[in-house]
Amino acid sequence: MDACNDELYTLEADLKNKSLRELTDGAEKDPITKLRLLCLSRGATGILGLGRAFRAMDDDGSKALNEEEFITGIHDTGLDVTDDEIREMFKTFDEDGSGSINMTEFLLKLRPKMSQSRISIINQAFDKMDKDGDNVITIQDLKNVYSVKENPLFRSGERTEDEILTEFLHNFEGGRGNLDGKITREEFENYYATISASIDHDGYFDLMMRRAYAMS
Repeated sequence: MDACNDELYTLEADLKNKSLRELTDGAEKDPITKLRLLCLSRGATGILGLGRAFRAMDDDGSKALNEEEFITGIHDTGLDVTDDEIREMFKTFDEDGSGSINMTEFLLKLRPKMSQSRISIINQAFDKMDKDGDNVITIQDLKNVYSVKENPLFRSGERTEDEILTEFLHNFEGGRGNLDGKITREEFENYYATISASIDHDGYFDLMMRRAYAMS
């Protein structure tokens, strides 16, 4: 997992730099592209943080947001946009003019596009991690998949097994105060969709995922 993390950090740094350059290149951008670049400039958890901020406001479980909730959600992530820009974004996502947007559809439109082969290998990795098949990855799932016995921090006594595995899970969580140690399939996909944006070739993405999760 350590080698995987090092590689992801490098890819994430490249992604941040590339997104910031595109964001400030002076070219006119539509609201969806601008919001996507703003999220990507914050790294792999930018879109995740947005999704978690929105779900925290979904008290009735409707998975829908009105304009006021959308504005609040964007502000909660700390993204540097004005209320007028957020309203313009909302109108773009509210295609039927109903006054609300579906969170899942919104996040699917926001995240970078991926080929079917990339989506497939991401889901294979998730299925391997989700040992009990409940569509949520937890520490207990990881304990059934990974051993931390060879981790230098565990061997030295600096970290416990739970601390190491929790830190691994936190790699996939976005936003301050939203760290619950539980990763849904959607969050896992959104995380790697963001990483995917910095990898040009499907073959390399496939190799990275297989190497990271020890898949044949």
